[in-house]
Amino acid sequence: MSIFKVHETYQELKRYGQIVRVLVRYGFGDLLQRMKVNHAARQRVLTIKTQALKNLTTPERLRLAFEELGPTFIKFGQVLSSRPDMFSAEFVKELSKLQDNVPPFPFRDAKALIEFQFGCPLIEVFDDFEEEPLAAASLAQVHRARTKTGDEVAVKVQRPGIGDIIETDIRILRDLAALCERHWPESRPYEPVQIVDEFARMIRRELDYIREGRNIQRFGKFFADDETIYIPKAYWDLTAPKVLTMEYIQGIKISELEQLQAAGLNRKTIAINGANFIFREVFEFHLFHADPHPGNIFVLENNVIAPVDFGMIGTLDEEIVHQLGIMLTAIVKKDADTLVNVLLNIGLAPEPINRRVFRAELADFLERYHELPLGQLIITAIIEDLMDLARCHGLRFPQEMVMMARALVVNQGVGTMLHPEFNIMEHARPYVQKLMMRRLDPARQLKEVSKLIGETASLLKKMPTSLREIIEKLRKDELGIRFEHRGLDRLIDELDRSSNRLSFAVIIAAIIIGSSLVFQTGAGPKLFGYPFLGLVGFLAAGILGLWLLVGILRSGRL
Repeated sequence: MSIFKVHETYQELKRYGQIVRVLVRYGFGDLLQRMKVNHAARQRVLTIKTQALKNLTTPERLRLAFEELGPTFIKFGQVLSSRPDMFSAEFVKELSKLQDNVPPFPFRDAKALIEFQFGCPLIEVFDDFEEEPLAAASLAQVHRARTKTGDEVAVKVQRPGIGDIIETDIRILRDLAALCERHWPESRPYEPVQIVDEFARMIRRELDYIREGRNIQRFGKFFADDETIYIPKAYWDLTAPKVLTMEYIQGIKISELEQLQAAGLNRKTIAINGANFIFREVFEFHLFHADPHPGNIFVLENNVIAPVDFGMIGTLDEEIVHQLGIMLTAIVKKDADTLVNVLLNIGLAPEPINRRVFRAELADFLERYHELPLGQLIITAIIEDLMDLARCHGLRFPQEMVMMARALVVNQGVGTMLHPEFNIMEHARPYVQKLMMRRLDPARQLKEVSKLIGETASLLKKMPTSLREIIEKLRKDELGIRFEHRGLDRLIDELDRSSNRLSFAVIIAAIIIGSSLVFQTGAGPKLFGYPFLGLVGFLAAGILGLWLLVGILRSGRL
């Protein structure tokens, strides 16, 4: 093993211990114990408790633990907060408070990273570069600079070493998720390992600034003809995997209401432009800005929206977009059967769902909103109620769809902040109608029929071979059926533990009996007048018996 590998393993074990200690300190020791996480690492801090923590709720303690554990866990908590289809409203609300407010790293580190990325001194890359960052976060910070051609730019510089920290934490998170699935059966419907894998893909994309530059380019192309949206320019000759250079936006943050008012901008028009932006993203281009919080949106002259920070971009395939259109139409038309079919087509149910009960609850959901005029339909309430229903029935939606729903909720919140009477649902109808009309286009229908015919022909072509293989295995008596048990892992572990203790007790009894026989015969050397082998046997049996007793007492099952 190389010295680098040894160092990496040591750092990972050190970080593992730190994570376990923090989780235990915030009251998650019982959960870790159930997951069979290393007992020694846990025992050192098992007794650390404070009155302040006892007064906090579980979601609050989890948020505080994630904040203390740093960037990876803060980002992970933010991702979990975007999954109301999996977690209760209390967890979602609390984890959504996670903020990655961290002090900036020194300018010398930013300078060294830029020079390493471009292979030349900073002065040869930029004509001027401000040492004080405009903003700092856990993954990167942004500096204002001027190019050799005189353009004002914003330079996003990745925090040094953050990639290695995140990779280490991802490996540990995945290990904890695997232990969770193995030893905590209640967690299996949520597929913890898959959640961590999805998070890993997302954060790795966010750390790739070449990818972010391409995202900027795509958005610029899509909205080139939209006078209400301005996408900043990416400078490819000044962009590298860990450095992104984009046009500097001289605007007002959308949350700075007084400044917007002072500049003579129309807040209602800004809210409408923001709604049109997100609906065009989803229904026309099948992608969306997945991190649309107010700090990432600026307003320019003439109420023009200028989004920045394109690290988190969600994409939707055409079928999901179509199903979304059907779902919105079903809600408006109070069509419970169609809504059931759409949700089951989009979602993932780990176990067969009770369709009758699910339909009855959806009908009640539609009843609550059907009589309301469009102007009174609040997207936030609709999404929250729908996600609660999905969670109660174990239905999970694709991550991109839930992120899009969150983007809609954030947009509704920003719009209401700008104009209290703003309702995003009022602006959704024309886009949904356009989507449905496009779906009925004869050319599109012909394309889908052709695709279906091709898939059917392929299936029919493969079927004889598959049937022949099955028949051949039947003939050779090689066809088998695999059964997979569920919920028996804990029982198996308990049986293993009980059988081990029983075997241990039998060995102790055998040693005691053997030692007694030695005492009876008096064979072998003597110590203080007693057979030495008998004394050793009794001593060993006593130590082993005491060890077994302590183990039983510590398990709490005497």
